[in-house]
Amino acid sequence: MAETSKSLVNTVELGRAIKRKREELGLSLRDVADETGVSASTLSRIENGTGKPDADNIARLTGWLNMPMERVMSGRANADGTDPAAPVVYFPQEAMPDIVEAHLRADRNLTPETAKALSELFRVAYAQFSHPGEDPRARNKRK
Repeated sequence: MAETSKSLVNTVELGRAIKRKREELGLSLRDVADETGVSASTLSRIENGTGKPDADNIARLTGWLNMPMERVMSGRANADGTDPAAPVVYFPQEAMPDIVEAHLRADRNLTPETAKALSELFRVAYAQFSHPGEDPRARNKRK
């Protein structure tokens, strides 16, 4: 399999995560720039998959995303921006939909389109059935 990128940063992964969180929170690029110290123009390029962030910006953005830096660092990438050999890395405090999405994208049996569709289905179902802040044991007692 030929390498299509020499970059060690998976800007597609980083850009998707930034855009998703920004839209979920209803923030503009300027809002995220103010929160992270990364310029709005750099954020726009990263969201579009064309930016090459430096180490400081990667650290700022993965910190803002509460995402392990290892998730966006890779040795090689396919044309779709994925690294077929990369393990799925996450923090235990990361949101469950983000963890599931990372696992789906890492599944070599799924096309990127299928992984994205399944991820969105999971996000909708998770939002519908989860009750943040509630003890799951209390829910079981009500049944």
